[in-house]
Amino acid sequence: MRRLKLLALASAAAFTASAAQSAPATTWAYSAKTGVGASYEAYVDGAYKAGGKTGAVSKVWFSIADGVLTETMYGLIHEAQIKQMRIAVETTTGLAVEGADTTSKTEYLHLDGMGRPLSPAYKITTTDKQGRFVIEKRIFTDPDRNSLFVRVTVKALKGAVTPTLVLEPHMANTGGGDTGAASAAALTAFEGKAFLSLKGTKPFAKASASVLKDNDALLSLKAATASAKGAIVLTGQLPTVAKEATFDFAIGFGPDAKAADATVAATLKTGYAEVLARYNGEGARVGWEDYLASLTELPRLREASEDGGKLVQASALMLKVQEDRTHAGALIASLSNPWGDTVDATQSSTGYKAVWPRDFYQCAMALAALGDKETPLAAFQYLPTVQVGAKTPGNTGDGGWFLQKSHVDGAPEWVGVQLDQTAMPIMLGWKLWKLGWLSDADLKTFYGKMLKPAADFLAKGGKVDLGWNHSTITPPFTQQERWEEQGGYSPSTTAAVIAGLVVAGDIAEAAGDTASAQTYRKTADDYSSKVEARMVTTKGAFGDGHYYLRLNSDQDPDNKSPVEERNGQAAVPEDQMLDAGFLELVRYGVRRADDPAVVATLPKLDDESMQDLHRVRYSFTFPGVEGSFPGWRRYGVDGYGEDIKSGANYGAGGKMAPGQRGRVWPIFTGERGHYELALAGVSGKPDATSIKRIRDTYVRAMELFANEGLLIPEQVWDGVGADSPHGYTRGEGTDSATPLAWSHAEYVKLLRSVSDGQVWDSYAPVKARFSR
Repeated sequence: MRRLKLLALASAAAFTASAAQSAPATTWAYSAKTGVGASYEAYVDGAYKAGGKTGAVSKVWFSIADGVLTETMYGLIHEAQIKQMRIAVETTTGLAVEGADTTSKTEYLHLDGMGRPLSPAYKITTTDKQGRFVIEKRIFTDPDRNSLFVRVTVKALKGAVTPTLVLEPHMANTGGGDTGAASAAALTAFEGKAFLSLKGTKPFAKASASVLKDNDALLSLKAATASAKGAIVLTGQLPTVAKEATFDFAIGFGPDAKAADATVAATLKTGYAEVLARYNGEGARVGWEDYLASLTELPRLREASEDGGKLVQASALMLKVQEDRTHAGALIASLSNPWGDTVDATQSSTGYKAVWPRDFYQCAMALAALGDKETPLAAFQYLPTVQVGAKTPGNTGDGGWFLQKSHVDGAPEWVGVQLDQTAMPIMLGWKLWKLGWLSDADLKTFYGKMLKPAADFLAKGGKVDLGWNHSTITPPFTQQERWEEQGGYSPSTTAAVIAGLVVAGDIAEAAGDTASAQTYRKTADDYSSKVEARMVTTKGAFGDGHYYLRLNSDQDPDNKSPVEERNGQAAVPEDQMLDAGFLELVRYGVRRADDPAVVATLPKLDDESMQDLHRVRYSFTFPGVEGSFPGWRRYGVDGYGEDIKSGANYGAGGKMAPGQRGRVWPIFTGERGHYELALAGVSGKPDATSIKRIRDTYVRAMELFANEGLLIPEQVWDGVGADSPHGYTRGEGTDSATPLAWSHAEYVKLLRSVSDGQVWDSYAPVKARFSR
């Protein structure tokens, strides 16, 4: 009883932040991950199935944040089964809990001779703030089974300690509806057809199950029993440690209790050393070492980096980890739920563990830049799964466009029309064709079944009738731009649409459809001829008034029409909202880097003296690093981020607030680096001095934005307004989403571009047509 009382007393300190933000009854975990992992699985004929060189296919993913195991998925990549597993430690002077009462350090377990990661296996060290103990956890999956291996070493520093595993299941991707049981032999939980079994090589000293109370796992233990239903907590007490002890555990998953139990038993029998060796691909075993060795361009990308290749090697791992293992090529946005520690988990949600064709394109192009010839091709072949057509459930409108957001099995989740997401699959197909990875025959096949319908939609638009969406789309006016918040004429969207149509012309011609080729090119010419008239103001509120708008809702860029209210921010006139989306016109080849309107916009975008509401650029310094490094927000007046008044998470309590503020995104540092490379190459190949400047500024900045686990976040803290309860330093990733696959993709593509001396995802026929 004394132990349970101490646990209850500790809970107040452990969950102050959640309580302050009025967290729901049950939530997801902290989203600023320092590690994510899964096994490497080789394709068999372009698909994931048993019988290949890596054997059985493991379908388990895990994440790490604040020194603890967080969301762990089994089945499809979005199907979480665990919220988190921490260790509570009873000491001679009271209880301490991992996360609240410890500091943490994340390291890779398997490194090459230069200190670069060779697999996403992690060593996590948590240290008690009062110096009473240190816990080391080693975490990775079993590549031959649906299970997770966790080795725990506890070191007592000031007297004996008694550790207890505290597991919060979220079976079937929800925080309620679970049935759990606890015994000396195992902790188990299930909901529907998702079962979990946690066992160690030795029995637990004590075990308990309880119902979650007030979103506080520790407080719930006061009513601990042998079984529980609902939102539950499971605990397993370990033997008291006098000096140091190591414990091995595995968590097995399966469609029934028998399968989960057999899986965990087999993993433990195989043992720590052999499971890790298989995961790594050591010796004759096939694993992550083999995947990295297959990346033909990785060596020169390491040379282009500023950190000896550590981040690019980690980025290669991150991009491949975040692929579903049932649907080959299904690349998701992030293994995280943004601001998860205040997001209601009683209803199933994917968070960012879903397919957006835009993020998907970025990842596929980055993998191609690394020299991965298999995954981008599998990704391209996957795309019909998320294209709207006659087979899309509930669709009665025109097809050809791609779903805004979907589950990896193609189930529609969000159904807005974003024209860049319809253009990018065409662009990817053209790139793979020109690389020689997509055959002429396959190109013609995909032209008929996927690319032509997409290009036709970009050229003609159509009537949409799916879910809530009953609209007529008239390109290049997009229902939603790349941040999914506004409709209108968008420079970034229009850049992709023009590029998609031009390369669609090449593809149509190769397929023998000359009439469509002519239509696509003619339409691209028309869209291009109206870019400035639709999207460049000469009467703006900033500077000399001449610059690209972020978005224009009509044909007049000078009429100061208001944008729509979004993310708690009030509407402002369109000329008072800047972003860097116009640089995509240069990236794809629609405009030269020295185009007058592009050059005129840059000073306004970069004005750091601007009022904070409208300001986009922020400069950062880092301890021990010489120089200043640039970062940009998505756009001025962005509300997709932590509150400047309270520091609370975005959408805390399920409500939008006027104090919410979008922070700096590392993506834009990479985008600006690409622009600077294009500018340096306007009159020929960039010189060595320009390349060095780009590396020293933009490549290095992205490396500095990565966390200790070499993960690049969606957003980094810019220091504006009230601090978050997490106490961020400037340039540190926030609770938005880490790792963001697009962030890693942009970094990889920047390295490829620097190495090549030209922008990787520029399109030669587009550039030849418009940027002479």
